[in-house]
Amino acid sequence: MRKLIFSITSCLFVLFTFELVAQKKPADATLFTYGGTAVGKNEFLRMYTKNINNTKPDFSDKAVREYLSLYGRFKMKVAEANRLKMDTLSSIQSDFVSYKKQLAKTYLTDKEVTERLVKESHERLKKDVRVAHILLNVSNTTDDSLGAFNRIDSLYKQITSNKADFAKLAEQFSDDKQSGKNGGDLGFFTAMQIVYPFENAAYNTPLNTVSKPFRTIYGYHIVKKLEERPARGEIQVAQILVQVSKSGGEEAKAAAKKKIDSIALALKKGAKFETLVEKHSDDKFSNNSEGVLQTFKVGEMVPAFENASFGLKKPGDIAEPISTDFGYHIIKLIKKIPLRPYDSMKNELTKKVEKDGRIEIARQQYIDKVKVKLNYIEDMNAVNQLIDAIPDSTMDNGTYKADTYSKMIKSVFSLDGNSFTQADFASYIETFTRGRIYGQKASTLRSLFKNYAEKVLYDVQENRLADENEEYKNLLEEYKDGIMLFELTDKTVWSRASTDTTGLQTYYENHKNKYQWAPAVTADLYRTIDEDAMKNLVKELSTLPRKSPEEIVKIVNGDGVQDKAVTESGKFEKTKFPANLNLVTGKYSSYYKNEDGSYGIVDVKEAFDQPTTKTLQEAKGYVISEYQDYLEKQWNQELETKYPLVINEATLKTIIK
Repeated sequence: MRKLIFSITSCLFVLFTFELVAQKKPADATLFTYGGTAVGKNEFLRMYTKNINNTKPDFSDKAVREYLSLYGRFKMKVAEANRLKMDTLSSIQSDFVSYKKQLAKTYLTDKEVTERLVKESHERLKKDVRVAHILLNVSNTTDDSLGAFNRIDSLYKQITSNKADFAKLAEQFSDDKQSGKNGGDLGFFTAMQIVYPFENAAYNTPLNTVSKPFRTIYGYHIVKKLEERPARGEIQVAQILVQVSKSGGEEAKAAAKKKIDSIALALKKGAKFETLVEKHSDDKFSNNSEGVLQTFKVGEMVPAFENASFGLKKPGDIAEPISTDFGYHIIKLIKKIPLRPYDSMKNELTKKVEKDGRIEIARQQYIDKVKVKLNYIEDMNAVNQLIDAIPDSTMDNGTYKADTYSKMIKSVFSLDGNSFTQADFASYIETFTRGRIYGQKASTLRSLFKNYAEKVLYDVQENRLADENEEYKNLLEEYKDGIMLFELTDKTVWSRASTDTTGLQTYYENHKNKYQWAPAVTADLYRTIDEDAMKNLVKELSTLPRKSPEEIVKIVNGDGVQDKAVTESGKFEKTKFPANLNLVTGKYSSYYKNEDGSYGIVDVKEAFDQPTTKTLQEAKGYVISEYQDYLEKQWNQELETKYPLVINEATLKTIIK
């Protein structure tokens, strides 16, 4: 589908010859060259201050020169990757296009609006609000939007004219039956917990008043603000839960109540909370963590549990047993977490806002600015003419074909005088819907037209971003350089060290004196969980004819579920075993106790009292690692010869402090 969408708008990038007026920037003084290619001071400083590990960059002569050497080598490798046209590899192209699309999203919004939304979220998190609401559902597959609005508006007018009680109307008419039976009361919640339009109404409606009707993805609502208070923040508690069998009736409830009261009494007499969790709690999710639950905020637990938790004053305090639909609980306070300052939450809230529906506000305002910038002009009459020409039946039964409308060439919108026609939109309809829509035709296609126009605007602006936004351009270049360099390094160093068997063997032969076994044994090692199992194992080791290690372990383990013994065979350095252990060829050692309480014994096949050279297979991991280092050093030398590094000392001195 994506390919088809791009084909619809591909003419855009042929027709458009947007000429950007380049702003003159001061020349970037050359800091160094590699193979004649210049790197400017500003580029170097941008990367140095970005990648430096210290909080405050070190501009000493030694630190700057060290990084310049590393950065120069990096530029050489990128140049080599470009020479080899690594960017033409399909894997790199695919990865780069995906990253580019994802990165562009963060720039195709109104940054000021996004920041305002983030600050607004933090301010709202300082308060908890409690509202009641009435909901009238509007199905996405019908066009009953106006009817639903008229009905909710009628209820609103009855309430605001004091002709009806909000709670009674909620109970009678609200499609949210869960809250409806409580007069529409949703309890307390805070920001970022509900859809943004509802959050707006909840926070912006004055206390004890009713909002005007508004719409969310669920339908039309009116809300009444019942209460507000300073935010409770977050809290972490531990619990002991005694569940009540729903099929057990009052008898089960009484038994559970008796049990929770006995646990509470034990706590008062000094029993440890954690011990009682292990013995009695029915919460399988927290039993392994001593009853400790994940932190939670207001509105995330049932009210009785939430109120009892937040009612505790200091860590370690324990509440009296409470009852919920889940059973009986005893709650212990672990910690309370107040709302953090804005600066410490900014990044976290920004990510939430960017994933939340409210980011559409920033995107829409960005689109509005782009429309002005690109001189966007739309003709809804031409849109409606196309919509009227499409029979409902073709959209219902999936027989819609865009070719039918190829001769409808009126402009539905234009950008800088370049027109997109009814036929273009018809093609987009087929691409997006695959020839079928669900719901009322006119409203669905008008909504689809909005998507189409905004997609074209986004595509145009996305393709201009690199020319207009230096930060975006730099990030793209850095990412592209990074993935090319990764691919080239893998080919030249990492994978080659594993696959170049001849080179690896040669490197090993030239350096094999480095790869030595300390005094060692080849042996079968056995480990048992306790001394009794070890005594049984020794008995089997001493029985002739000698059984295989696997047979011995099988006998010791018997038919039990848990393995009492395990074995492994190989060559082991003597330092692996207790220092006083006597290891003799052809004999098994005395058994010994390990630090973890298990027991071990060594059945020695051959003992080597002097150091011996490891074979390539035995030392392969070390050899590959060192061969990689060798290959990389060799590669660096070749690059430095091919792309000689020349430092402009005069410019460098302006950086060193």
